[in-house]
Amino acid sequence: MIKEHDCVVLNQDVPDEGLVAGDVGTVVHIHQGGTGYEVEFMTLTGHTLTVVALFPAQVRPVARRDLVHVRELVKA
Repeated sequence: MIKEHDCVVLNQDVPDEGLVAGDVGTVVHIHQGGTGYEVEFMTLTGHTLTVVALFPAQVRPVARRDLVHVRELVKA
């Protein structure tokens, strides 16, 4: 179960926000018992890129064997 302040991994691209599958964000709000999540995505230096509403199918919890990978943000 995903909780507030959990890190989650994006399962699919969100092109309007410049996000790609695999990006890692932090849950900042849970809608109606988990029907959706507000997720904050930020740079490694702490600059918030966006806070976006996502459905449960669009994110997954961080897994024990996940490896973080860095990419440079490309503005649309």
